[in-house]
Amino acid sequence: MDRRKFLKQSSLASSLFFVPSFVRAFEEVASSTLGYKRLVIIQLSGGNDGLNTVIPYRNDVYYKARPTLGIPQKDIIKLNDEVGLNASLKPLKRLYDKGYLSIINNVGYPNPVRSHFRSMDIWQTATDANTYSQSGWIGRYLDHYGKQPHSAIEVDESLSLAMKGEQFNAIATQDAKALYNLSKDPYFKNIHKHKNDAHLSEHNLGYLYKSMIAAESSAKYIFETSKTVTSKKEYPNNKFGKQMKTTAQFINSRLDTKVFYTSLGGFDTHVNQLNAQKRLLGNYAESVEAFVEDLKDNNTFKDTLILTFSEFGRRVKQNASVGTDHGTANNVFIIGENLKKQGLYNNMASLSNLDDNGDLKFEIDFRTIYATVLDKWLEVDNKKVLNKAFNQLDFI
Repeated sequence: MDRRKFLKQSSLASSLFFVPSFVRAFEEVASSTLGYKRLVIIQLSGGNDGLNTVIPYRNDVYYKARPTLGIPQKDIIKLNDEVGLNASLKPLKRLYDKGYLSIINNVGYPNPVRSHFRSMDIWQTATDANTYSQSGWIGRYLDHYGKQPHSAIEVDESLSLAMKGEQFNAIATQDAKALYNLSKDPYFKNIHKHKNDAHLSEHNLGYLYKSMIAAESSAKYIFETSKTVTSKKEYPNNKFGKQMKTTAQFINSRLDTKVFYTSLGGFDTHVNQLNAQKRLLGNYAESVEAFVEDLKDNNTFKDTLILTFSEFGRRVKQNASVGTDHGTANNVFIIGENLKKQGLYNNMASLSNLDDNGDLKFEIDFRTIYATVLDKWLEVDNKKVLNKAFNQLDFI
């Protein structure tokens, strides 16, 4: 196959560009079923308002800063005498009552950035605010510890920076059957005949060839393994609910995958925040509760840890449009069956001692959470992945 023909036809492979660039025989895949720890990451894109999620309802400063946006005490799910949850999080409260939830407050990083794209890059690459990286923290985990092309899967149409490594990438798919059908296209079959062509030594073409070869094997394994399980649990009928249902199917089929990545967008609530956030948080909580119940029914929840984050919180004061603008520190949710510290992991940030921009001061560097998950849950050396040492927390 000549170069021109390859480039012309390669647009057919566009949905497979984000699979790993390495090839591995699937006959060697271990069929481990017990004790196989998995991490599920949920990204709340847009900057969820943490103060109207985990609410300091006894703090007068909260209501003075939010005269129309502050949530009345009667509408808050109380966790203790000081703190409560948004009413849309009733399903999450049920997980809280069972000891499955740890809420880590005041999470951020030094010299915070209020740009969505840049702050999300920082969270996904686990770098300092003034450092740029082309690899994500899960991607680097794959570089060092990935064993198969499907060691990490993003349940979506494209791959986030978090899942891209320096050598290997994760796989992005939200429909195992569609990915498998695409991989059976005659064009991809023909690729195998040319895998030893001389021009494979050229970086771009070689990468693309190997990516598509890996994609075919990966797609077949993911489809044939996951189709053995059908979820009977009812999930919300929306994109995020379907993402979580697909993730549960992957896990319950004992797919040999360590990390799953999902996302729920729409949290950039500059205008009329109350109804928008209520809907989004309800979608999140209902989907996560269904997901946990689905895993429990299949005896896989005990080996699954769920981490939920957003790229930043919002300003303490409401704006003129009954919304909130970009802020800094936020809360992170950790969900699992055997948490060492359940409930509120730490106190909420002071609302009277803010930074120079009127934002919450962060207390916990988000990378200490990553380091804890890497070392204590995935059981790998966090310094190899994060490129520096961070203190660890004790929630797991």
